[in-house]
Amino acid sequence: MNTQNVLDLLQTQGYIDNNQAEDMLNSVSSSGKDILDAVQDFGVMDRNQFYQAVANEIGAEYMDLSGWEPPEALTKIITAEVAHLHGALPVSIGDAGLQVAFVDPLNAQNMDDLRFAVQQEIVPVVGDVYRVQYLLDKVYGEQEMGDVLLEFGDAGSEAQTDEDLEKEANAAPIIRYVDLVLLQAIKERASDIHFEPFEDDFKIRYRVDGALYEMAPPPGHLANAIISRVKVMSNLNIAERRLPQDGRIQKMIGTTPCDLRVSTLPTVYGESVVLRVLDRSSVNLELENLGLPEEIYGFIEETIFKPNGIFIVTGPTGAGKTTTLYAALRKINTIDSKLLTAEDPVEYDMDGIVQVPANEAIGVTFARILRAFLRQDPDRIMVGEMRDGETVQIAVQASLTGHLVLSTLHTNDAPGAVTRLLDMGTEPFLLSASLLAVLAQRLLRTICSDCRQAYEPNEAILSQLGLSPHELGDKSFYTGGGCDRCGHTGYRGRKGLYELFEVNDTLRDMITERAPTVILRQKAQEMGMRPLRQDGLRNIYEGLTTIEEVLKYT
Repeated sequence: MNTQNVLDLLQTQGYIDNNQAEDMLNSVSSSGKDILDAVQDFGVMDRNQFYQAVANEIGAEYMDLSGWEPPEALTKIITAEVAHLHGALPVSIGDAGLQVAFVDPLNAQNMDDLRFAVQQEIVPVVGDVYRVQYLLDKVYGEQEMGDVLLEFGDAGSEAQTDEDLEKEANAAPIIRYVDLVLLQAIKERASDIHFEPFEDDFKIRYRVDGALYEMAPPPGHLANAIISRVKVMSNLNIAERRLPQDGRIQKMIGTTPCDLRVSTLPTVYGESVVLRVLDRSSVNLELENLGLPEEIYGFIEETIFKPNGIFIVTGPTGAGKTTTLYAALRKINTIDSKLLTAEDPVEYDMDGIVQVPANEAIGVTFARILRAFLRQDPDRIMVGEMRDGETVQIAVQASLTGHLVLSTLHTNDAPGAVTRLLDMGTEPFLLSASLLAVLAQRLLRTICSDCRQAYEPNEAILSQLGLSPHELGDKSFYTGGGCDRCGHTGYRGRKGLYELFEVNDTLRDMITERAPTVILRQKAQEMGMRPLRQDGLRNIYEGLTTIEEVLKYT
């Protein structure tokens, strides 16, 4: 729902004053939260009271749509395209006209446009907008996919020449089908979209908040046509099926400008294609919004303003390392500081920062870019990833000659980064002199706030965490029951777990002496480092995540 419309409604009906409206607007802008979440966070009213207020405002009836699904005959009155365009779900039809629940009931224009589109009287009703959106996507998404699949017939069923395949890839039904798959995945906030051929079927899966979900699969004989369509969109060679290829798609999907990184891989049963969704907008890229524990936030804020040294963020792929570094860069992106980044590919657009994409194919490696950076009079440098000894060596040199270097590394924990860098051939005395700190992080799913409920974990799962029931006292545990808002998964959104390895004089001496990871970790914990598992427990006790998520990632 439109934020300003909701705030105007609450002010008109006397629920909030000007100052509260401004606070709520700032909260929505800075956190990226939904306005309805802000209404609840500020304790203005509960969900049912809010919808009743909306119904009173527009002179409509409030209906509880939980558990209800529209019959097929009703959904045929409005086409999928019109339903999505106006966010309109038909609820019933009677003498007064067609009763419709809208995703944004405060937008009067939608009702007028819909009346013109379907040529009959529209009677608005107010329902939970998340339920309306869920049913819209479910009912009309399936309907659209089904309609497009009916258009295919036997397309792609025979062995085809490259010319046939290209023609098929540019056929209207294939174009529409692939666009629908991308649209649905992006609506669900997917980070990756997988097209996977197998012996008897063709799977399409997408990753949301770190977990994979399967879409209704198309017929297996369409695999080649669909894969070829994705390759055409990303300017790849559709005739080359024996070698892996990398490409990029930049296009409007629905009303969203999207940037997708494409990777193809030859398999036994055809090519597997994975699309990584790059969110180029820098919304929410504020260090304050990352949910860092207070002491870690304070340390990072202090460290990124230091004139030289190396600060590393470590963790597995998809742990949000680049996001953390960009949030740090945003803070130090001032007019008096020259910032340069080398990435593969550039993941966020940010004004005031010179961003350079690496390209191994033509020899533009991280090491080569870094060397060039040093002649560009930088103050702070970000290297997408320390992949090899040469890159690490130049990064160390850069830090010792008065530059702050930020980078990422793939290791299981923060102390492990030291051993990894030494294994790459860095001299221990140079590393100890330049390394400021290593931040290890994981992203785990947070419990959906709409369906969060308390529960009693059994002894077996507690023992996996190293806890016993008598240790817990009055601590509560929560899980998600599953609702329309979270797609019945019980989880919505993700949160970081952090472990900070701060390099002090004692640890510097140990690094110079090549102390093993176990000893470094032990010493760091003695000096106050909180390990990832412990940070996970903190999040469990605060009711933000589940035991299962913490066990999965730590």
